Amino acid sequence: MMKITPLFAAHQKLGGKLIEFGGWEMPVYYSSITAEHQAVRNAAGIFDICHMGEVIVSGRGAQAFLNRALTNDIRKLSVGLGQYTLMCNEQGGVVDDLYAYRLGETDFLLIVNASRIPAD
Repeated sequence: MMKITPLFAAHQKLGGKLIEFGGWEMPVYYSSITAEHQAVRNAAGIFDICHMGEVIVSGRGAQAFLNRALTNDIRKLSVGLGQYTLMCNEQGGVVDDLYAYRLGETDFLLIVNASRIPAD
């Protein structure tokens, strides 16, 4: 059985075209991909992120570890801010794209894609 987010009933009510994504039942679009693309370009869009993975990295070595694993310089983040970045493997290839947030001096939160949680 697929998992659902707290917004699942709203997605159904609004006519979302639901598909399986990383073990979750998620809307891929509501009206059409083209219409939604234009709506976001001309106004705004909202994306349900309840299915995404959360990874906490903390402690004295957290910053150094993240600077080795991610492509952006985590030291540039002030507490409360985040950055879009890539996670790399040992060979420098991309494992996933993600958002990294600085929660405290040595505490970070990574928001990773649902379908990549095991790899991340």
